[in-house]
Amino acid sequence: MNLDCLLEIVDCLLIDNHNRPLNSREILIMRGIWQYRTYNQIAIKAGYSPGYFTNVVAPELFGRLSNVIGQRVTKKNCRVLLESYVTSQTAPQTKLFQQQLARVSRNVNQDMSPSYPSGSVPLDSPFYLKRSSVEEQVYQEISKPGALIRIKAPREMGKTSLLLRILDYGQRQGYRTISLNLEQVDRAILSDLNQLLRWLCANIARQLQRKPMLDEYWDEDLGSKISCTLYFQEYLLQSINTPLILALDEVNHIFEHPQVAQDFLPLLRSWYEEAKRLPIWQKLRLIVVHSTEIYVPLQLNQSPFNVGLPIHLDSFTAVEVQQLAQRYKLNWVDGEEVRQLMAMVGGHPALVHLALYHLSRKEMTLSQLLETAPTPTGIYAHHLQRHWAILEKQPELAQALDTVLNATEPVALDPILTHKLSSMGLIKLSGNQVMAGCELYRQFFYEKERAF
Repeated sequence: MNLDCLLEIVDCLLIDNHNRPLNSREILIMRGIWQYRTYNQIAIKAGYSPGYFTNVVAPELFGRLSNVIGQRVTKKNCRVLLESYVTSQTAPQTKLFQQQLARVSRNVNQDMSPSYPSGSVPLDSPFYLKRSSVEEQVYQEISKPGALIRIKAPREMGKTSLLLRILDYGQRQGYRTISLNLEQVDRAILSDLNQLLRWLCANIARQLQRKPMLDEYWDEDLGSKISCTLYFQEYLLQSINTPLILALDEVNHIFEHPQVAQDFLPLLRSWYEEAKRLPIWQKLRLIVVHSTEIYVPLQLNQSPFNVGLPIHLDSFTAVEVQQLAQRYKLNWVDGEEVRQLMAMVGGHPALVHLALYHLSRKEMTLSQLLETAPTPTGIYAHHLQRHWAILEKQPELAQALDTVLNATEPVALDPILTHKLSSMGLIKLSGNQVMAGCELYRQFFYEKERAF
């Protein structure tokens, strides 16, 4: 049975039993079950904690489904039980269920109130602003044998939301997909090349539902890079007959360990080059996602950052902010509201979403929002305080930002300080120089620095 049709029928059954319909997280679990994925795979792909899906979302979902069909539903039997139950229920009541589906569809369309914007935008969200030219270019590239795609932008600019859609596209093409976030790796592992490569291989094997088998391929005489490469070629890639998308998110965390980066990054480049001579490596499609420019010195022919397709995510334009405002059902028609909002946050995707969310709830006017935006009582208070907490612990970083805020034109900073401030999104690059990321940051941190 078609999963989308089944999900609609399940919603009808839940509502008829005085229960709420499936939410976006429960739908992710259902789709993951149909794709034979583990909770860990489902969670990582969607940007959630695996424990949250295992211990919170799944037990509640299966409890509600068990009440509806009168049998204990688990991850293992969910698909069989639901398809069997729905088939038995819908056969004599086709017309009734069609009416119920129409009713649910109307209710869903009427109840499109936005959720609080936090983290990546879910696949099924109407508040995702599609970047058509970028996405079409990426989809074409990921279909090419041995592809390498590099996505760069500061945090909260939409990298992970785009990555979710690339992985979803790959799955719809029948590809295997793996997404690993280096922000989740222990520093002790990141600072040791051998441990990092073993971590990488073990995680990919588990997500492919293969035994790790690391010791069978690791040879200290060959070294960790050759061992890792042979493991990929002879074990992982040999075990699948479809392309494999490997997405490495937050790769910039490697930059903070230069000795490891100088070995790990050329290794990625070598796999990309291997696809040109060995067909088996053409199965591998690499996506490298990072927040800043690399500042680790690499030879030109060893860097993965000068090959493949580069994708840079910019701030929203005025037209895009206007489109998003319409989705939030705001009656902005002459562009003045867009101009005022962008004068404060500069089209920063996360900050724009947060503003439109609060305005759509009619909690305040735009004037009130902008007046309080750079203050501890404004809607950005948590966002700003989180950045300030980092700056307080790193006085050198705070001093560098103060230099930027006091300048009347772009200034040059130390590359490592530029890397850190850029990854936080607090500054914008202008060639080899930098400027404040937006007026919100200028006002808030200028006052903080004066008090500090």
